Amino acid sequence: MSVRLSILDQTLLNPGEDPAAAFRQTIELARLAESWGYYRFWVSEHHDSNLVAGSSPEVLISHLLALTSTIRVGSGGVMLQHYSPYKVAENFNVLASLAPGRVDLGIGRTPGGLPHSIQALQKGAVESRPLPDKIEELRAYIQDRPLTKHAIAGLKASPIPRQPASLYLLGASSLSAESAASLGLPYVFAQFINNDEEEAAKAFEAYRARFVADSYSPTVSKPEALLAVPVITADSDEEAQSLADDYRIVRIHLEGGRIITVGSVEHAEEYGRQAEEKYRIEVRPAYVIHGGKELVRKQLLEVRDRYGVDEFIVIATIRDAKKRFRSYELLMEAFSEVPAV
Repeated sequence: MSVRLSILDQTLLNPGEDPAAAFRQTIELARLAESWGYYRFWVSEHHDSNLVAGSSPEVLISHLLALTSTIRVGSGGVMLQHYSPYKVAENFNVLASLAPGRVDLGIGRTPGGLPHSIQALQKGAVESRPLPDKIEELRAYIQDRPLTKHAIAGLKASPIPRQPASLYLLGASSLSAESAASLGLPYVFAQFINNDEEEAAKAFEAYRARFVADSYSPTVSKPEALLAVPVITADSDEEAQSLADDYRIVRIHLEGGRIITVGSVEHAEEYGRQAEEKYRIEVRPAYVIHGGKELVRKQLLEVRDRYGVDEFIVIATIRDAKKRFRSYELLMEAFSEVPAV
């Protein structure tokens, strides 16, 4: 295989569907992904959403680890800005102790919810700190390294696993790439959030140019670039095109300057109402790699060469579970089969 393939699953909720059914689909997909040969299976974090059910990735990861045996399982990602680094470290140290060598901790930079849910998550917080500072503290706890300059120096996030969770920083801009580089962390560009190909290229260029290896992390001695990208693979190019036509990028532009990618126009309108700012909504066709097996393979190899990425984390937001599973199965077949000469 010429590329490494992994999956990001959002536990999709369909109208009128019981959340239990959505979680059963995530479980089934994780098991299938392992049998097909995918390298890792990540789950997302979203709050106050009627589109996706995964609000607690740590809990879901624990369940998926228990029901699989070889595939890596992790978060894509935990929204660290809402939480105590110490508690996140404890959660993932428990997971890493339960499944040594199989746990990933991806840190996300987006809010992961609407303003009211963000306020609820951060209620009672006594300080506001830059995300890089919180990541540094989290990494110290995860890797059991000294926090000599910290007010609570000497504190450990027990249990201390033999193989700690692997850390990743997720983002969709050059700024996030520079943060990952300065921290010496693997970087995942979320092209399903920001489909600007020029921005993706700039982000990867900045990441590689500014990468500084962390002396405490010998396993990450050089830049490790991953791309999280929407991919739809179907039994024909025409079927894939039909499924891809449903994809839209919805952004809300707030008067204060923030631009937030959300799941639907309804979510954008509710975000604006809760934010109590003037706003405008942007809707445009999404960037989606799509087609039959041969066409998708060709496109992904071109993208690999364009960005020089080491791995694709693919996401197929197809509401029909059977077609979603089929898309992932066909994608793995596309890279497992010897291409026709």
